[in-house]
Amino acid sequence: MSESPLRLDRLRDFVSALGELLDRHPDEESVLREGRSLLGELVRHDDWLPEEFAQPDPERYQQYLLHADSRQRFSVVSFVWGPGQTTPVHDHRVWGLIGMLRGAEDAQSFELGAEGLRPIGDPVRLSPGQVEAVSPRIGDIHRVFNASPDQPSISIHVYGANIGAVRRAVYLPDGSEKPFISGYSNQFLPNIWDQSKESARP
Repeated sequence: MSESPLRLDRLRDFVSALGELLDRHPDEESVLREGRSLLGELVRHDDWLPEEFAQPDPERYQQYLLHADSRQRFSVVSFVWGPGQTTPVHDHRVWGLIGMLRGAEDAQSFELGAEGLRPIGDPVRLSPGQVEAVSPRIGDIHRVFNASPDQPSISIHVYGANIGAVRRAVYLPDGSEKPFISGYSNQFLPNIWDQSKESARP
């Protein structure tokens, strides 16, 4: 991380551009294609995420809300993984983009069959700057884990809804579902709209 002032304008520009994209092309295929490029540009830089939204917890991974669209068309969160932390097998019920900011994470995809859950292929590793997509249309069930046993990892997720309020499911090995609503780990959002100090930046 740079010791220079945080470039919160990068996050502000990202959410503005994504909102404009949804205004022009609300269809999922366009959003995932063009949104992947926008998120890739955001996570290509590691100089904008405030430290309070990058803190791991020793017990479980953290999901910090960074921005929620006023019409709840999308939300942006930072997922912070402590060493070795993992999710259960779960779904999203909406489109999503995952961009790696720091460290690395592995994602194992699954599908539901007559005999329960079945893994699809090998785990996919995300490294900084890389972006992957999920949705019910292209594959929505997976398990994600921090690829590092001894350091935190941070990924930036963008979902096609207020993801902390979406009723989703964790999957047991037999394919049965356990409903959940994730909520968020933070009570306050980063202030990306105060531009008073940015005019002094070179």
